[in-house]
Amino acid sequence: MFDLITAVVVAGGIGLIASFLLELLLHPRAIVPWRRHWTSLCVHAGIWFLWFGVALALVHRPVFSTVIGLALLMLIVMVNNAKFHSLREPFLAQDFEYFTDAIRHPRLYIPFLGWGRAISIAVAVIAAIAVGLVLEPSLFSRTTPQIFWLHSMSSVVIGVFLLCLGHWRSGPVCYQPEADLYRLGLLAYLWRYWRDEQRKIDVCDANETLPELPDGDAHASLPDLVVIQSESFFDPRRSFSGLRSDLLSAFDCLKTESVDYGQLQVPAWGANTVRSEFAFLSGRENASLGVHQFNPYRRFVWSCPETIATRLRAAGYRTVCIHPYPASFYTRNRVYPKIGFDEFIDIRAFENAPKSGPYVGDQPLAERVIQELRCADDAVRRPLFVFVITMENHGPLHLERVAAGDVARLYRETPPAGCDDLTIYARHLENADKMFSSLRSHLLKSSRDAILCIYGDHVPIMPTVYAQLAVPDGTTDFVIWRNRRIKQNADLRAGGRTVPLDTLARRLLEEIAR
Repeated sequence: MFDLITAVVVAGGIGLIASFLLELLLHPRAIVPWRRHWTSLCVHAGIWFLWFGVALALVHRPVFSTVIGLALLMLIVMVNNAKFHSLREPFLAQDFEYFTDAIRHPRLYIPFLGWGRAISIAVAVIAAIAVGLVLEPSLFSRTTPQIFWLHSMSSVVIGVFLLCLGHWRSGPVCYQPEADLYRLGLLAYLWRYWRDEQRKIDVCDANETLPELPDGDAHASLPDLVVIQSESFFDPRRSFSGLRSDLLSAFDCLKTESVDYGQLQVPAWGANTVRSEFAFLSGRENASLGVHQFNPYRRFVWSCPETIATRLRAAGYRTVCIHPYPASFYTRNRVYPKIGFDEFIDIRAFENAPKSGPYVGDQPLAERVIQELRCADDAVRRPLFVFVITMENHGPLHLERVAAGDVARLYRETPPAGCDDLTIYARHLENADKMFSSLRSHLLKSSRDAILCIYGDHVPIMPTVYAQLAVPDGTTDFVIWRNRRIKQNADLRAGGRTVPLDTLARRLLEEIAR
């Protein structure tokens, strides 16, 4: 019996020490364990022993249980490092749901980890399971079931006790992932973010950041509103001077005629579209959401559903979202009816639409928007709000190939080696610009007053290009254009103003009320 106790204690203890050592591989680094607050150490040890005890109860082998726990921790470390390399943000507790998304949408996620690395992980896990089950005998063959369950449940009880102790006395966090990871360590940081997300959300006050519009019979005179959230859109000519100056000629034309344009401070880099999406729709500053800022569609939106769509629908608008991807992604199929949208048009409406790269192109998306406008093109109809979430510019860009003629057509000087991603990105921007041109042309011919707003949700993921040329400041570009208020902003060199993305919806509602 003492040999069995020793085997369990040694396996669990060595695993705990190894779990701290694995954190040395983290990027960004966490502070060394002996400099952390004792509550963080309790949480880390509590999670490990709880993890170890559950694994022991399942596989009946202490060494194998340790290997399983360390393998899962190593997987988190590798995913964290890959995410930080591409997105400049550590792995979050909220990111665990993306493991299932990676199975359903592998092209969106696995290439950033690396196909070779992902396959190696899968092979190593399968091999470890096979070897562990064969080489290490089950504790059931060496003791009674009662003693076995005593060992495994003791580890679980110790884990729960340490976790509760660390949880009880834990201090505040700042919800800046890199800083919190550094101070708490990986497991305590993940636990704290998960725990805080489970807390009950206080009922939100009415969203006073978004003004009300008049309702009733006056709605017939309100303008149509088309908003394009263009995937990974920003003006790369601001950072990469070698691109042709007319790359975004239609967008430039909209800016010269616009009521407003400039750059946006967005709460995302390279991915996490929902952060920018919700900042626009809700008019709420991202940091004000606390832990829910990382994915407001998980819990926050259900308690605080006021958005520009609810404001417009109350004023008499028909509200439509168009997104050429499965509506279930980010649970938009459940979220969007809650936040004021009458209809969600997803990938099913684009079954025969031509693609540009792996996704539905921006030009067929423009045609669908125009179709929605034409179907309701009546001077006495309800005004229409169309919110478009594009997909064409979505990476991974490095999985596509530069086509013949791309470099000559897109650059005024040959780019250095290692800039293929930029060339592919610029090719997609050409199509985005054609979309903008088509919408402008249609709205100029329309008998109705209409507003067109275009903005980028975040800059694209191009770490190799940024290392070669320059790292952009992270701002994206926006324009607000109205077919009945064409202006002449002759000099675009000033670049317009820079504003937070969460102020854009208020600006649009103010423009509608003019």
